Amino acid sequence: MKQITTIGLDLAKQVFQIHGADAEGSPIVNRKLRRAEVLRFFEKQPACLVGIEACGSSHYWAREIAALGHEVRLIPPAYVKPFVKRGKTDAADAEAISEAVTRKTMRFVPIKTAEQQAAAMVLKTRSLLVRQQTQAINALRPSGGIGHHCRHRYDEGCRADRDRTRCDRCSLTEGCALRVDGRSRSDRGFDPTDR
Repeated sequence: MKQITTIGLDLAKQVFQIHGADAEGSPIVNRKLRRAEVLRFFEKQPACLVGIEACGSSHYWAREIAALGHEVRLIPPAYVKPFVKRGKTDAADAEAISEAVTRKTMRFVPIKTAEQQAAAMVLKTRSLLVRQQTQAINALRPSGGIGHHCRHRYDEGCRADRDRTRCDRCSLTEGCALRVDGRSRSDRGFDPTDR
């Protein structure tokens, strides 16, 4: 029986697909494995080259399989796609990964440690919070930069919908922020006629 030298592993949530090939590239094994069976399968295999398509969970599986003595390489999904010969199935993906990992000019993704993944998660979470904060601010801000019920620019201070005083610039009886705390903005050093 020929020895497996290259394995392509297509990750999924529950059922993983493996494609094993010998040194010449001839397929030897092509089967599905449940999540619990993956590490047991690689424990029984002699040390070989394992290719995995890079994704969120691929770093975990790469660390676990490498700990068993295999050489693991992560491939960006865009570099695997040209090697898929037929429809997008798990078996076809595993075969494409197995073929792509043997290419001498292939670029690989470095395997991240658990600490590196945790640091990246902190940065992504912060980025998400900043994006949500910006969305909330933009949702509260009047559209087009024009204050509600007033014709002059919002950044000049008209907030007729909030302050119930008469505006110095417009004839709204509802008033705006040009008159705040009983004083107009011109009293505070702001000239409402400047444009």
